[in-house]
Amino acid sequence: MPTQSTILTCAVTGNLTKREQNPALPVTPEEIARSAVDAARAGAAIVHLHARDPATGRGTTRAELFDEIVARIRDAGCDVILNLSTGEGGRFLPSDDDPKVAAPGSTLMRPELRVAHVERLKPEVCTLDFNTMFSGASVVINTPRNLEIMAKRVLAAGVVPELEIFDSGDLQLALAFVDQGILTGPLLWQIVLGVRYGAMADSQTMMYFTSRLPRGAPWTAFGIGRMAFPMLAQSFLLGGHVRIGMEDTVYLDKGVLTPSNAALVEKATGIVASLGGRIATVQEARAMLGLAKGN
Repeated sequence: MPTQSTILTCAVTGNLTKREQNPALPVTPEEIARSAVDAARAGAAIVHLHARDPATGRGTTRAELFDEIVARIRDAGCDVILNLSTGEGGRFLPSDDDPKVAAPGSTLMRPELRVAHVERLKPEVCTLDFNTMFSGASVVINTPRNLEIMAKRVLAAGVVPELEIFDSGDLQLALAFVDQGILTGPLLWQIVLGVRYGAMADSQTMMYFTSRLPRGAPWTAFGIGRMAFPMLAQSFLLGGHVRIGMEDTVYLDKGVLTPSNAALVEKATGIVASLGGRIATVQEARAMLGLAKGN
């Protein structure tokens, strides 16, 4: 069992969860920012943020939406670590008539555009997705070339990357980036379990990944849907940090929709406490991750 405090990340909204699944899902910049602040006050040291188009609810890279979300959180005087997503812009949906031509719903864009908001806003952390995998009818594509471009720009901006690992090949690619010196300095490893066609959400899979991480590396593992809370407990017990939020699950309990991200955070802190742990403060999280306050 961990001897240090445990960092809790709240994944506030994501880009795939829909309001039809839970009407409480935050979508507008005001809703996302308010939900992030409430989650931080409930115990989250990190808030992981996507932006959504308020009209459609879909994920977006629109600069003004990220700007508003970050500004609202900062203006609220809430001391929380901001972790901005760079996942948008990697989705390809082949057309039926000509599969090499993108169909409506494709979002592929130049890697520089996917991190432009990170370079401008300079959060303390941002994601770097290493997955190339099926996602519904589309394919998420993160080529080594594009990832290298994104990684170098993120590091140059003074932002710590959170490496998103969806399967064993993603881990091999991320480790190669470390060996080649592309990724340097503090890194946070994030193991994603339970996404369809990705790594399975069970104890054996989590142990496989954690056994192959660099020695002493800070890491978090989380599960999707009904495996969100079981994997949260397993991550803590294996010595990792934890994550919860409406990006990952819309339920507080079986058959019970969560009223908010804060409610999910409160339940997560209770689980960690019941297992003998303690949730890290924002200052403790910064020290553990090698972050410099000021972004």
